[in-house]
Amino acid sequence: MTEPLVVPSVLPADFARLGEEVRELCEAGVDRIQWDVMDGVFVPNLTFGPDLIAAARPYSTVGFEAHLMVVEPDELLGRYVDAGCELVIVHAEACRHLHRTLARIRDLGARSGVALNPHTPVDTVAHVLAETDLVLAMTVNPGFGGQAYICAVEPKIARLRRMIDESELPIELEVDGGITEVTIRGAAAAGADVFISGSWMYAYPDGKAAAVKRLRAAAKGEEV
Repeated sequence: MTEPLVVPSVLPADFARLGEEVRELCEAGVDRIQWDVMDGVFVPNLTFGPDLIAAARPYSTVGFEAHLMVVEPDELLGRYVDAGCELVIVHAEACRHLHRTLARIRDLGARSGVALNPHTPVDTVAHVLAETDLVLAMTVNPGFGGQAYICAVEPKIARLRRMIDESELPIELEVDGGITEVTIRGAAAAGADVFISGSWMYAYPDGKAAAVKRLRAAAKGEEV
C-alpha cells in the first residue's frame, strides 16, 4: 500500500472563519483539503461557491480538491480551477459525456476525478480511466455530513482497486463518507489510498493533528 493520504472535508467547519480553519488543517498535517460543492439539486444542500474557495486559498499550504455534487458540472469547471482547486471531481451520475468532462478538467490545467455513488456500478468508469487521475468511491449517499459508513461498498472498492492496478495508470482511489479510526481499516484493506474525513476529525477530542496521525496509523493497520 502507498502512504495513505488524509484529506479533511471542511463541511463541518465554522463558515464564519474558513480562512483560519484552513490554516489550522494545514498545521495539523493534512495532505490536501476537500471542498464539498453542493447545488441544492443533485443533493439537497447548498454549500461553497468558487469565490469563497478563492478567498480561502491564500490560507492554505496544501492543495484543494473540489468535489462537485452538482447537476451541470461542465458549466462550473473553469471557475473552480480558477479558484485554486488543483483537483476537480465530478459525479459520473451527473455527466452526460463523462469522457469529455474529464478531458476538459485536464485541459483547464487541473487533475481530474470521478465519483461514484454507492449504488453506481464499477464498470461506469472502466472506459475513462485514461482521462482520470482519481476515482472516488462514496461510502455514504452524498449530500450530508455525519452519515454512517456503508461497509457494503468495500467489495466495490476492491473491484476498483483491481481495475486501477490492471490499468497500470497512476490513479488514486479515494473514499468519502463516515471515515473514522475504525471504518478506515476496512476501506484501506479493500484498496483505498486517499481518505476523506469530516465530522469525525472535527469532533476528535485530542484535536485535528492527533486525528490525522490516528487515521494514518489505522489505515496502515498499525495499533492506535
